[in-house]
Parts: sequence; C-alpha cells; structure tokens
Amino acid sequence: MSKNVVELSDATFQQEVLEAGMPVLVDFWAPWCAPCRAVAPTIEAVADAYAGKAKVAKLNVEEHQQVAGMLQIQSIPTVLVFNGNQVVAGQVGALPQSAYQDMLERALAVSPA
Repeated sequence: MSKNVVELSDATFQQEVLEAGMPVLVDFWAPWCAPCRAVAPTIEAVADAYAGKAKVAKLNVEEHQQVAGMLQIQSIPTVLVFNGNQVVAGQVGALPQSAYQDMLERALAVSPA
C-alpha cells in the first residue's frame, strides 16, 4: 500500500478523518470484496496525487464495524469524502480515478485551508 494511504480503525477515525483539517477521502472496503481489491490501486494513485493537499484513507469494514455502522455503509466499496466532520461527497462501487479526484477537487474548492 502507498505510504500516502492511512489505514483507519474505529479508534483512529475521529482524529484522522473528522479532525484532519483538510478533506479526507475514505475507502470503506473488505478483503473478500473483489471490486474493493480492484479499486485499491486507483485509491493509492489518488493518495499519491493529493499528498499534502488532502488525506486518503482506508477502513476495513470487517475489522472495524463501529464506524461503518454509524455511517450506515451498506455496500462496498463505498468512498466518502469528509470535509471537517461532514460527508461532502460519496459514491458506491468501483469508479475511475477521475471520479475520486473530482470528489476531492470539489471538497478542496470549499475547504477553508
């Protein structure tokens, strides 16, 4: 995994995402999910492209069910973009890199940073 992708847990979600001070793209995934594995290199490429401007993180919903339940994640892969403590964009399913970048660009455009 790219050094620019943060691995989240239920315990680190608040600090790493909600208190990040910049937009955060979170990929909700599970090891058994083939589309999740297929999109992983795309998520890593987005993380590398936005290093220093936005954070990219992954949360394994099998291991960390509290946050996934709180956010009502029903299908994976689900990708949400947070700005502050609000979800500002989201998509379900594997998408092209440009779709994830567009979600981050919209969040960056309204970010106070």
